[in-house]
Amino acid sequence: MARRFRSFIAGVKADSAISDVFGGTAASVLTIAFGLSYSLLIFSGPLAPYLAYGVAATFVSSAVLAAVIALGSSVPFGIAAPDSSTAAMTGILAAAFVERLMAASPSAPLLPPTLITLSLASLVTGLVMCGFGVTRMGRAIRYVPYPVVGGFLGATGCLILLGAVKVITGHRLQFATLGEFANATALLELGAAGIMALVLYLAWHRSRSPVGLPLILVAGVVLGHIGFRIAGVSPAEAQAAGWVFAPPPQITLMLPWAEIGDYPWRIFADLSADLVAVVFVTASSTLFNTAGIEVATQRDADLERELNVTGLGNMLAGAVGGYTGCVSVSRTILSFSTGARGRLAGLTAAAIALLMLAEAPSLLGLIPKFVLGGLLIYLGADQLHRWIVESRKRLSATEYLSLLAIIVIIVQWGFVPGVLIGVIIGCATFALSASRVDSIKFHFDGSEYRSSLDRSRDDQAVLSAHGGAIQGLNLQSYLFFGSANRLSQHVKALLQRHPECRYLLFDFKLVTGIDSSAAHSFTQIKRAADERGVRLVLVHLAASTEKVLRSSGFLSGDVHVVPELDHALEWCENEIIARHRGQTEEQADLRDWFTQMLGNEHDAEELMHRCERLEVAEGDVVVSAGAAADSMHFILDGRVGVMIPGERGRLTRVRSLGRYTTIGEMGLVSGAPRSATIQAEVASVLYVLSTPHFEAIKTEQPQLSQKLLTYFMSVMAERLTFANRMIAVLRR
Repeated sequence: MARRFRSFIAGVKADSAISDVFGGTAASVLTIAFGLSYSLLIFSGPLAPYLAYGVAATFVSSAVLAAVIALGSSVPFGIAAPDSSTAAMTGILAAAFVERLMAASPSAPLLPPTLITLSLASLVTGLVMCGFGVTRMGRAIRYVPYPVVGGFLGATGCLILLGAVKVITGHRLQFATLGEFANATALLELGAAGIMALVLYLAWHRSRSPVGLPLILVAGVVLGHIGFRIAGVSPAEAQAAGWVFAPPPQITLMLPWAEIGDYPWRIFADLSADLVAVVFVTASSTLFNTAGIEVATQRDADLERELNVTGLGNMLAGAVGGYTGCVSVSRTILSFSTGARGRLAGLTAAAIALLMLAEAPSLLGLIPKFVLGGLLIYLGADQLHRWIVESRKRLSATEYLSLLAIIVIIVQWGFVPGVLIGVIIGCATFALSASRVDSIKFHFDGSEYRSSLDRSRDDQAVLSAHGGAIQGLNLQSYLFFGSANRLSQHVKALLQRHPECRYLLFDFKLVTGIDSSAAHSFTQIKRAADERGVRLVLVHLAASTEKVLRSSGFLSGDVHVVPELDHALEWCENEIIARHRGQTEEQADLRDWFTQMLGNEHDAEELMHRCERLEVAEGDVVVSAGAAADSMHFILDGRVGVMIPGERGRLTRVRSLGRYTTIGEMGLVSGAPRSATIQAEVASVLYVLSTPHFEAIKTEQPQLSQKLLTYFMSVMAERLTFANRMIAVLRR
């Protein structure tokens, strides 16, 4: 039994190994096709004579990356190699370096410093990615605005397309070079490559058959040579006419570090922005490709581990003269679809990539340009379709326009302006989007939302009648200049709609943060509240938020900070109940006084309705000498002084009036200007009867008017009697 079990396990392992080898072999077909295309894309123009070294660097990178990912990835069947996005960025970096080097020293050798540049970029990229993985900062890339990422990767699609045109025709597509394309050969080459790209799209893009792409590429090579034979064109003539790649010399792997002493470091420093773009695209492609593999295979991956392993692979690739790459979605899914589930698939792909160091020259000499050029056109168009067409369904109009703008800027002026403007556009788009988020989750007032304290019926009646004096706002999200300004405008409108408001509550429980500009908006809110006599109450104020508000001077002594909303509501309710309980007693006192003055409660109520309450603080001027006498004052509580100008402009008190007295009644009757200044000596409560209300009483209620005049005469008679006594005393 044990022997049978061991035989069964051995059979299972053998079947798994065969599936892994077959899956790795199938993926290697893509690695070979893509690798040759990327070599042509990167080593073009002035670097074209060194294509053999570019092919060697490509397949060395493919072998190292495939082996490292196979041994350490959380996706055991993952296949890694240079990817379309990373290859496009590497091509941009190489072209920028060569352009600067030739401008600085036209006779300087190109190959060793270029290979050193690509290797240094791979080493730096690997080091940064390992740092992301170790510190768990890799997830921060997912917080980069989607339009910025889409703009970067969409621009790589455009650059791949432009590179494809250069690979096919040997000329860069620019306005200045359009004349180079006005010939039959160039147009035929581009047309054949376009047909190849269309066939790839129609036959493989939609079906994604595991063997579809290799078969199409092989069929393209065969049909190309059949077409040459039918046209009577020999292989040598096809190569001479530019239809077929001239086979490069035997590939020699070159470790460029022996030339490091002569490397132009100043030029490398000038390429820092392009280097940042390489790092960004490689790291983001790693995360996006890993996520795509998770969805396609329904297997979970460890993102930090993928960053660490991919970073290590890039560092090793750079050490042996290679360039950047990452796990590939298409190659991994192809390997998985053919049955691969283990790490042997990646190791097989690595071994085949090493074999290509010997076979690539002869293989490249058999491939028509339109086959690899069509593959590049397909890859670039696929990238553009993904980020320009498909992303339109997921983005708002503003975000989509910003994505297109970033693509145009990168293609036209390079990645350096694209990085800067992309970040600016991303920040502006984020600020615009965030400012549209309503910072107010909901609004409430004290009549509908109360504390948990049980109260008496009388207190409940007061709160039901005057609960509108409490207005509350439950805030949310991050408060910055845009959202805080909208909050300020909302509060000002709220205070206009609710003039009865005396307590304004802000609940910060759902607020994630606040900046200094938002603190300025709260200062404006406080100013508007002070003008209306409204007290501000802050609830659930985080320490960081409190620090920002305190540093701006907003948290002064009259702003009440309470830990919980329930306690804040209870405090406001107590203040309202105390306030209106005192006003109730005050109204009773005023009614008793007027009843005693006028003889019945009905006339007292009428007079109360005609008067307006005025509360003054100590030192406040009630009326000024010389002003129009357009009102009189009933002093219900407190004390006021009658002041006249004295020596050196000082005011001298000639009389003081306390509670249940009146002042200004003769001016109300005669209309003569004020003869003295009336100033509050202590905090006082006055009730004002204005001239329009007095005239209305005379017209509408002559009986009440007569009683008031009688009262005024009695008051004047008492004051005249007092004045006569004072004069008599002074004459003694």
